[in-house]
Amino acid sequence: MNAQRQRSGRGEPLVLLHGVGLDHTLWDDLAPLLEPDFDVLRYDLLGHGAATPLRGTAQIEDFIAQLDDELDHAGWRGASVLGYSMGGLIAGAYAAARPQRVSRLVLLSTVFRRTDEEAAAVRARLASAATQDVQAAAGVSLARWFTPEFQARRPERVARIGQRLLDNDRASFLAAYTLFAHGDPILAQAAPDIACPVLVMTGEHDVGSNPRMTRDLARALPSACARVAPGQRHMLPVEEPATVAAALRSFCHAHKPESSAA
Repeated sequence: MNAQRQRSGRGEPLVLLHGVGLDHTLWDDLAPLLEPDFDVLRYDLLGHGAATPLRGTAQIEDFIAQLDDELDHAGWRGASVLGYSMGGLIAGAYAAARPQRVSRLVLLSTVFRRTDEEAAAVRARLASAATQDVQAAAGVSLARWFTPEFQARRPERVARIGQRLLDNDRASFLAAYTLFAHGDPILAQAAPDIACPVLVMTGEHDVGSNPRMTRDLARALPSACARVAPGQRHMLPVEEPATVAAALRSFCHAHKPESSAA
């Protein structure tokens, strides 16, 4: 297994893109549930985990080029793509730029058209991330991302993700977070050009990528449906992997590609 990517399962190609400050191990809970039906590829985004660090300003085009390289490395002409949080911005931009390579798209816990208040809040978190103690910043993120019930039930899993936040290359993390915090135009510009079927999904109590955003995003896309997971916050792939897997399988079954993407 490569430290930067992991491929497992059998079936049609599926790529998983994680969120800012995380790495491909975000999918450790979800991937095993998908492996009976999909050939699952997950990898570290630029500036994360074992991937190439980010220096200077992060550009969405760099992440699009990285996904091109990953599909080529896997020997795939195309795939279904699931993007989570910042990974959703990348996935949406990719589907618009490379429509021939994306058969279906899942945008999970993805931001869209933040209000002025929401934009100010994420930019305040960016400013805090640049100045605040790393451990304190990680604690704030974990409290926002996970429900209290999950934190009490699975403290070791929450701690693993917290450690990932602590281990980030600081400059890379801030570069990626800056792209994410100022990323509202990415999907607004991409949405009209996303031709494939799309599932947009978030948690009922996700304050960063809330249900209003999910419904607005689905309405802005040519062919999309929205789903909200009751009682959940931001960490759907970790807290409710079975719910995500079931929604993904149902969506993919309803929207079978005309020809194999492999």
